Amino acid sequence: MNIVIVDDDQDSVSLLLQILGSLEGCSTVCFTEPHEGLEWCARSDPDLVILDYAMPGMDGIEFLRRFRALEGKAGIPLLMVTVVHEKSVRYQALEMGATDFLTKPVDSIELMARVKNMLALRRNHKQLSDLAGWLAQEVGKVTDEIVSREREIIIRLSKAAEYRDPETGAHVLRMAHYSKLIAKNLGLARQDQDVLLEAAPMHDIGKVGIPDYILLKPGPLNPAEITIMRQHAQIGYEILKGSESSILNVAAQIALTHHEKYDGSGYPSGLKGDDIPIYGRIVALTDVFDALLSQRPYKEAWGVERVAETIRAGAGSHFDPACVDALFNDWEAVQTIMQNFRNESPLH
Repeated sequence: MNIVIVDDDQDSVSLLLQILGSLEGCSTVCFTEPHEGLEWCARSDPDLVILDYAMPGMDGIEFLRRFRALEGKAGIPLLMVTVVHEKSVRYQALEMGATDFLTKPVDSIELMARVKNMLALRRNHKQLSDLAGWLAQEVGKVTDEIVSREREIIIRLSKAAEYRDPETGAHVLRMAHYSKLIAKNLGLARQDQDVLLEAAPMHDIGKVGIPDYILLKPGPLNPAEITIMRQHAQIGYEILKGSESSILNVAAQIALTHHEKYDGSGYPSGLKGDDIPIYGRIVALTDVFDALLSQRPYKEAWGVERVAETIRAGAGSHFDPACVDALFNDWEAVQTIMQNFRNESPLH
């Protein structure tokens, strides 16, 4: 335990050192110049400060005020020693945060008793702080485990869709990263960006409920088949909704709304403009953007210029114009995502 003595009288300092010399497990640092003592306290962590009141240049009250203003020093015990008997001085010191008082001449037995009590107080405070830090660390571990389990659920749900839908694989990885990029460029919080990255791959999980003859059909769907295919948005929502996981709840919202169109002509609810949740508006764009760039059983991959022209033409009708701008304003990052996830490989 570190004890700091601040007293301009060298004789008083020597007396205090003599009395405190029998304390085990303590080291004492002394200052006869209060500014030097305050600078030491700003750099270090004392466990107890013994402070004289009557000092030239900076009295004990001013030292106390400045000391308590230092970061992390609010709870450190401080014992003020004074020859002044006026209550107003003690009241002022108490208001500034003094822990206890002694009157000169110092009684050695009283001093030792008060010092031991305050060191015990400090020791208990540090133990509680250590316990709080340990608890925070343990809570962090549990939280990390929960997040890890959520991610595992996401991967496994995405794998379930992968076995039924040939459009998954690298497609969901690319569109998820495009989605995070758009969210970043729109100014969404980092936490929202990360949630979107985790949730976006499940946008088409509802396709597990679509019959193979429709899902795997190599040619265009007829009107009846289109009606059935469009049910995957509601099916995905029903699969994911009601979870205690924030990621799965966002995924449910995305599954339901990523086929809505900005002009209100989308499905399943015909939502328009900002009535479509921002996550749905983002994924509506990135899903189509990557699908157009990718080869499918029913189409060849489009060139980048054709895709860009089509997406820009859809701004304000199919897509949120702000999302379109957010995508194309960072084209270098878009190309990096294309390169990093160019292989149509399964999710593993």
